[in-house]
Amino acid sequence: MAIKGLFSRKGGQPADGFGASDEQKGLRPIDKRDAERRLALLDSFEESGIGWFWATDGLGRLIYLSEHAIHQIGVEHGTLMGKGVATLFSTDPLDEAEDKRRPLGFLLSARNTIADLPVRVAIDDREVWWSITGKPQFDAQGEFLGYRGSAKDISAEIVRQRDAARLAQYDSLTGLSNRHRMTSRLTATLTAYRSAKRSCALLMMDLDRFKHVNDTLGHPAGDELLRQVAQRLQTIVGKRGEIGRLGGDEFQVILPDMDDRGQLGELAGRLIQMVSQPYSVEGSRAIIGASVGIAIAPYDGLETDDLVSSADLALYAAKGGGRGQFRFYSAELKDGARLRKQIEEDLRDALHRDEMSLRFQPIVRASDGLVTCFEALLDWHHPDRGRIRPDLFIPIAEETSIINDLGEWAMRKACSCASEWPGDLRVAVNVSAIQFTTSDVPAMVQRALAATGLDPARLEIELTESVFMGDQQSVQDTFLRLKKIGVRLALDDFGTGYSSLSYLRHAPFDKIKIDRSFVRGAAEKGNNNPAIIKAIVSLAEALNMETVSEGVEAMDELELVTGLGTSHVQGYIYSQPTAHENVLERLARGEMLYDAVGPAYHRADRRSTYRKVGVIHEDHRYDAVMRNLSRTGARIEGLLNVPLGTPLVVDFGEGQLAVATVRRSEGHVQGLEFETPLVSDGADGLCTRHRVSPYSLAAAGMPLAALPPGYYPLVQSASDSSASSRPAFMQVDLSHHGSRSA
Repeated sequence: MAIKGLFSRKGGQPADGFGASDEQKGLRPIDKRDAERRLALLDSFEESGIGWFWATDGLGRLIYLSEHAIHQIGVEHGTLMGKGVATLFSTDPLDEAEDKRRPLGFLLSARNTIADLPVRVAIDDREVWWSITGKPQFDAQGEFLGYRGSAKDISAEIVRQRDAARLAQYDSLTGLSNRHRMTSRLTATLTAYRSAKRSCALLMMDLDRFKHVNDTLGHPAGDELLRQVAQRLQTIVGKRGEIGRLGGDEFQVILPDMDDRGQLGELAGRLIQMVSQPYSVEGSRAIIGASVGIAIAPYDGLETDDLVSSADLALYAAKGGGRGQFRFYSAELKDGARLRKQIEEDLRDALHRDEMSLRFQPIVRASDGLVTCFEALLDWHHPDRGRIRPDLFIPIAEETSIINDLGEWAMRKACSCASEWPGDLRVAVNVSAIQFTTSDVPAMVQRALAATGLDPARLEIELTESVFMGDQQSVQDTFLRLKKIGVRLALDDFGTGYSSLSYLRHAPFDKIKIDRSFVRGAAEKGNNNPAIIKAIVSLAEALNMETVSEGVEAMDELELVTGLGTSHVQGYIYSQPTAHENVLERLARGEMLYDAVGPAYHRADRRSTYRKVGVIHEDHRYDAVMRNLSRTGARIEGLLNVPLGTPLVVDFGEGQLAVATVRRSEGHVQGLEFETPLVSDGADGLCTRHRVSPYSLAAAGMPLAALPPGYYPLVQSASDSSASSRPAFMQVDLSHHGSRSA
């Protein structure tokens, strides 16, 4: 019957049964008194599956649920009746960051009306969502009787909502959080942590040479590589933090409650190592690298933009330091970025201004100390800045075409020098991986040999494992062309990032150089490096290759590597790199044998430096100069006659305080031992594991802010003058060679 027929009839008279038309005769509307037909109607509605009904008693226990609903849950009717509704349903948020719904139990206990509330049905093996509506019922005396309500299945709708939410917050390629979600999460974390005075670390990571994979293997292969990178990151980070892909080959990791720079450096190192292992992508082998920048709130930034900017700057420094490295943010990086730009500009003219030179370090036969080869090392003497380290300017040269010009100059110069040496002494020349893949290295070598007349057998070309990140066939072809010329090939820095035994089966290397990182500290008890060195030596012997242990400085290291079978040794134990004139003078005297000269035992690397630091003793702060620094101690100058055993605190600036004890003291010079060893800053430097928190400084009266450069006193009440005492030591004013009382 048409709906309008229920309300009107032709002529506008009401259809009330009086004077009704024939088609309305016998009509039996369902009214409140017709319980049987009303119940049948409700049964039909329940059986249709469109929706169902539920009811509780005054204690919140379920006393009714439609049979169709019970069937969907998949349990017996009797097991549901009498259970508390709040235990059957939960209001789990669809988005933990945004959903602020109150728990169902709260709504029921408050006897609030429930309207279209999404709840999750407590089923173990599957996820079912209902939308429930309910109203509290009371008797005539106002006594609460329970709830009566309806429900419907909204599982499909929830899935659609979650899919839409996931698309908005997650990277569709890798499944990691996207830039929007990472920014929101970081902002929420930093806001909450400021109130709780907690820390949060942020890691920024870029993939090195990812573009090469895209260009050579195609974008589908690049996408598959990114998915594998994401899986490796998740394996390392686990539940300690949240990982996001910001776009392209840039990733970000949020690590709540982490400010130990020792732990963060170890984590960054593992990430780099894991990401740098070979990949199998669509039947091809691909190798990439990674660089990581690290910033920590509240030390390096309180707001999201500030912390991200700090991490970005640290990442830029890591990439500039040679890639495959990590860096912590420091205030010096801003100045370093400007210095890097200036170095790049000056480097373009360095060759033309004759500022480049070569130094040579001997490679000595372990059995008798006979020199068999000299490695040529590039040196730059800047007219204003003095000597600039290769690890600073080589990465800059690699990012520009300058590396090819530098590389060709170094090759020709090294061959020219070697042509003046007697006998069959060889010269080893490093060829950058960038130069190897972007220029015709065999043609360059032939030009250098032709111009100098050097026998090809006396030339060794040192390559790092990163050359294998290029196209494998092209790399192999270049190897074969070089061997056809007659030169020797050496694999440098073996084991530091891209190691794979597979390429050693085909690459025609004559020598493997064991990286100094395996030699350093190998003689210490409990160190695992000897086993690694032995394995490399055994591998090289099986492949009929020579081995060189690099960076040997102490007698215990020399005894260890020779005992493990290393055929050659290179390091300060025999000689530092020296000018060509010194090499010629020695060779003219016929001095082909080198004597081992060095300390009996390895000690922690001690870097020469000249740096102003603060020294705190009791409630006084003194100015001092630090002359050298290692992980375990330092030498300072500036305080007179400090007794042995005196406890001091060294203030390195930027909130870095190191507790130390005076172990040597002579006049105004003291040797200190740190209570807690320093850790690597990712560059050629050291830093403290922890810093003075900006929250502590704020409590001492300073405004809450990220740590600026400068020095900080011990965090204590500066206004407590009653604790003040006379200075215990006389301070030497080194700038005027005098002394003054502190």
